[in-house]
Amino acid sequence: MGGRRTGAAADSRTRILDAAEALFADRGYEASSTARIAGRAQVPKGLVFHYFPQKIDVLVALVDERTFVEDPPDEPLEAVPGDPAGTLSRLARRLPLHASPAMRRILFREADTHRSVRDRLGHLNRVVFLHARRALEVALPGARGDQARLEAAAATFAAVLIYQENLAGLTGQHLDPDAVADLIARALGG
Repeated sequence: MGGRRTGAAADSRTRILDAAEALFADRGYEASSTARIAGRAQVPKGLVFHYFPQKIDVLVALVDERTFVEDPPDEPLEAVPGDPAGTLSRLARRLPLHASPAMRRILFREADTHRSVRDRLGHLNRVVFLHARRALEVALPGARGDQARLEAAAATFAAVLIYQENLAGLTGQHLDPDAVADLIARALGG
């Protein structure tokens, strides 16, 4: 019986988060009441407060649990000296950003008004940037003296990986990380 309640509790909590994700992405955090979240999740409103004492706790849980960049395996980075485009392409496949399109909308919509969301978005950007910079340093060992260009290239690549769905939503154009990697490599002379 105890295992059933745990499963049901996990299911209720997941339904609450699923409902909040859909509502926050569609209407925004401020326009989504806890009653509406409970209704969409098909749970009593009190159950929302049982799991999340304040509405902001729902947003924090969503951001913490549903957005992350997977750390690459402990094996060495597949950086090939002289091949910055291939190195960045491989990095893009190894560092997937785990966030649904709805969660990405929430991150960008709420980052201006909620510090925890802004901090998470900043963390994601830093993680991808650091991996991209390290990959470029390995792929272009002679370019270490030109840190400013490597950092600009790494920042550009990180931005494309993190913001690509938002850019596609705004422009209707999907950015191919491989094409961006090639463009960055050409700009760096590699």
